[in-house]
Amino acid sequence: MAFITTTDRNEQSIFSKLLHGFVEGMANYMERQSRQHIIADLEAKSDAELTAMGITRDGILQYVFRDRFYI
Repeated sequence: MAFITTTDRNEQSIFSKLLHGFVEGMANYMERQSRQHIIADLEAKSDAELTAMGITRDGILQYVFRDRFYI
């Protein structure tokens, strides 16, 4: 006698759904937290413009992340 069990591959377990939701939420959070565009804008400025803002070229990262890291 043979037993055959079939499962629907489209049906996801509750754990799988929760994990998928968590991963998507984290990805969205990280995209919102990205500051790459701010860094690129500051790097495109001249040294004179940066000096007028009180930023050195070496200090761009510290300036952009000043609220996150207390360096």
